Amino acid sequence: MQNKKITIFDTTLRDGEQTPGVSLTSTQKLEIAHQLDKLGVDIIEAGFPISSEGDKESVKSISNAGLDLEVCGLARVLKKDIDACFDSDVGLVHTFVPTSEVQRTYTIKKSQEEVIQLAVEAVQYIKDHGRRCMFSAMDATRTEPEYLIEVFKAVQEAGCDIINVPDTVGVMVPSAMHRQVKDIAAEITIPIDVHCHNDFGLAVANSLMAVEAGASQVQVTINGIGERAGNADLSQIVMSLVAMYGAKTNIRTEHLVETSKMIENYTGIRLPPNTPVVGQNAFSHESGIHSQGVLEKSDTFEPGIMTPEMVGHRRRIVLGKHTGKHAVKQSLESAGIISNDKQLDEIVSRIKEIADKGKQITDADLYAVASAVLGKASSEEELIKLKEVSVMTGNILTPTAVVKAEIEGIEIISAKTGVGPVDAALKAVRDILGESNHFKLQEFRIDAITGGADALADVYIGLENEKGRIVTARSANPDIVMASVEALVNAMNLLYKREEKS
Repeated sequence: MQNKKITIFDTTLRDGEQTPGVSLTSTQKLEIAHQLDKLGVDIIEAGFPISSEGDKESVKSISNAGLDLEVCGLARVLKKDIDACFDSDVGLVHTFVPTSEVQRTYTIKKSQEEVIQLAVEAVQYIKDHGRRCMFSAMDATRTEPEYLIEVFKAVQEAGCDIINVPDTVGVMVPSAMHRQVKDIAAEITIPIDVHCHNDFGLAVANSLMAVEAGASQVQVTINGIGERAGNADLSQIVMSLVAMYGAKTNIRTEHLVETSKMIENYTGIRLPPNTPVVGQNAFSHESGIHSQGVLEKSDTFEPGIMTPEMVGHRRRIVLGKHTGKHAVKQSLESAGIISNDKQLDEIVSRIKEIADKGKQITDADLYAVASAVLGKASSEEELIKLKEVSVMTGNILTPTAVVKAEIEGIEIISAKTGVGPVDAALKAVRDILGESNHFKLQEFRIDAITGGADALADVYIGLENEKGRIVTARSANPDIVMASVEALVNAMNLLYKREEKS
């Protein structure tokens, strides 16, 4: 595996869009295609052109977008499907036919011989039109092994460029996947690709075993989205291959996190914080022992062979009930707050007391506690002083927010529109700073503290400056817009304090 080159085939735009509840616009698909090109993906499956005119036009626009990657279209072993791929200007046609007994009997009602004939004719038709061809034996992992190899040999002889081994319903275990791909590789000379589903959480493991056994191409999706439980996750596959196996890909791993966030935003599917590689907690530490070790040397409680910078992430020391003195001290010192050992012990004790009540500790909480313990005023002079927030919204009105604030003694008013009242208000707050606004909203979360229509809204915001420094702040208010604006202003003031002290 050392230095073995693996091709990354991304099917986010095809299988990923088949995720229940996900529907991407043509504009979003084109933006995602550009992002995948930036990421360094080798091939993207842009869609299933025969499925609709909209999908055909979307695939065609991606094919003609001048991307460096190769664009692929999906087609059944039917000429009308393949012609739709041709009309979409794709360079690679991915054609498939069911091969397992259950699929042959109940899905297409064809014999073994008829399936081979359909497969061969489809491959020949694609090659006769001068396109590259990938053939998939749908439900390969439940297909009779001898028959599967017979099918693959037939399409190879017909001129197929790549064969794909799909674990269509995600029933393989890694050892069985290794055996099957190894047996196929012993009989087939063209490149082998694998497409694994995650029904039992084994898509990444099965894909890696397939590569160990001889596969040279892996099908993935961003964030592992796809049918049912999804597909093999691109970031986990790539980082496993590169960091643990020493294999080579064309992926520019520093763009993994930004790509993941784009897919989160466009699909509405949020990743659990503990998602490997790209999750919010992938490089976060709260435990005192862990935090102290990581602050001394990151390899103590991180893989070492994979750093946050490699994937476009940031290491975070999170404060909570398990936090130790080292983490609190570093957080305070980064804001220019110096304490002696006795003061630090009291600050840590108070932080743990707050966390024990179930509250997530933000930087604003830490600084408030520190100010009280150190005998300082409750807050330093704020750069931004919020004076007034007004919002207009309705079913026939474009949401508009007007924010009045004082910055260094000068009163400034900004009015902005947005997709909703909160969006409009946050845009207006950011606009107040003008060219000084170089903050990136890293996290925005709203929770209802109490039940009922008059629930108190608790808004949590994470803000990052251009140097990569991150602060967190929150505000609670019955008015969700006010809570959001107050949290953002709090975070901005905290970042400015840090910049002044650094």
